[in-house]
Amino acid sequence: MASFTEVSGGITAPEAFVAGSVYAGIKATNTSKPDIAFVYSTIPSVGAGTFTKNKVKAAPVRLSQTHIRFAETRAIVANSGNANACTGVVGIDHAKRMVKATAKALGLKEKSVLVCSTGRIGVPLPIERMESAIASGCKTGVDRDGSHRAAEAIMTSDTFAKEIAVELELYGRKIRIGGIAKGAGMIDPNMATMLSFITTDAAIDKKTLQQSLSEAVEHSFNRITVDGDMSTNDTVLMLANGAAGNPPIRDTDPEFEEFQDALRHVLFNLARMIVEDGEGVTKFVTIQVRGAKTRLDARKAAEAVANSILTKCAWFGGDPNWGRLMDAIGYSTAKVREEMVDIYYDGLIAVKNGMAAETPFSKLQEVVAHPRFTITIDLHLGEAEYTVYTTDLSTRYVELNMGE
Repeated sequence: MASFTEVSGGITAPEAFVAGSVYAGIKATNTSKPDIAFVYSTIPSVGAGTFTKNKVKAAPVRLSQTHIRFAETRAIVANSGNANACTGVVGIDHAKRMVKATAKALGLKEKSVLVCSTGRIGVPLPIERMESAIASGCKTGVDRDGSHRAAEAIMTSDTFAKEIAVELELYGRKIRIGGIAKGAGMIDPNMATMLSFITTDAAIDKKTLQQSLSEAVEHSFNRITVDGDMSTNDTVLMLANGAAGNPPIRDTDPEFEEFQDALRHVLFNLARMIVEDGEGVTKFVTIQVRGAKTRLDARKAAEAVANSILTKCAWFGGDPNWGRLMDAIGYSTAKVREEMVDIYYDGLIAVKNGMAAETPFSKLQEVVAHPRFTITIDLHLGEAEYTVYTTDLSTRYVELNMGE
C-alpha cells in the first residue's frame, strides 16, 4: 500500500496548475455566483478521460471525446446551469466556441482544451455572454489558490464544494494528486451525472494515465448510485504535467501501484462526497455482496438492491425490510439460490438461509436509524464480491426534482 497524506489545495495542490472561476449569468437563480470554472496547466501536460455511457451525449461530451485523443491536453473549461445537451448542431457550435475562447485567452491550441457543461437539458447556452466572461476569466480569474472557486462554480444542486488532494513520495520525489467534483442527482454507476477534474504533477505517459484513471473510476465513480438515472453529461478528466520531476511512471514499475492507490483514494473520496450530498439524502448505505459465483453476478445483485425504490424508501422510513432486499436479489438476474442467502445489517444477521434470523427486529431498526450503515449479502455460491455505495430516497428528493 502507498503511504500518502491528505494535503490542502485541491486541484491546484499539484505544481504548475492553476484554477478559478468567473460569472457569466448562465443560471436562472443564484445569478451572483460564478458559473464557469477553469483548470489549466501552465506547462505542457497530457490528458485522460472517461465519459457517460448514455447513448444521448451532450455536445461538450462529444467534443471532449475527440479532443482527449490529442497528444497534449492543457486546460478544462466547464460551466454549470446549462447542460448544452439535446441542443443539436447549435450545441456543438457553442461547445466549440467555449473551447476557442479559452484557447485564445490562454494561448493554446484548441484541441488541447476540454469542455464540460452541467445543468438543465435542452436549453441553448447564452454563448455571447460566456465568450466574454471566458476571455476575462482566463486572464484574471485563475491562480494557484483557485481550486475551491472552481469547485463552487460547477455546483448545481450540490450543497457543498467537493475537493481533495494527497501527497506521496515516488522515485525520491514528492508527487501530488488533486481533484474536484460535482454531483448530487441523476447518480448511477457507469459514470453518474457528475463532473470530476483531477490533476497530478507526476510524470506519466498518456496511455498509462488513461489506464490508471479508468481503473480508479471503476472502483469509485462507477460504484455509486443515488437514483439510478444516468446523465447525458457525465465526465471525469485528468491532467498530468510532470512538474514533480520524477522518472515517468510505467505500469510495470512497483511505483505504479503506489500511485494507483493514491489516485483511488482521491476518486473514492470524491465519489463518497457525491453520495453523501445526494439530493434529499438522509442515509449513506454501503451494499456489499460476497459469495457470488462471478463478479458480474455480485455486481448485478448489489446494484439491484442499491437502486431499488422500495428498499430506498424503506431505509428513509427506518424500516429494515429485508424482504425487499431478497426481492431485488431475485430479479437481479444474478445466479441465486434462495435457501443459501444470508443478509446482515452492520454485522447483525437478519436473514439466514433465505429466512428470517433470530435477531430481534428492534435491533435491526436501530441500525437503519443510523445515518450510515452497511448491508452485507452472502450468496454462498463462490468467491466473487462487489460493493456499491447508495442512499435512501426521501420526500425532499421528490421536491427537488419536481421542476422549476
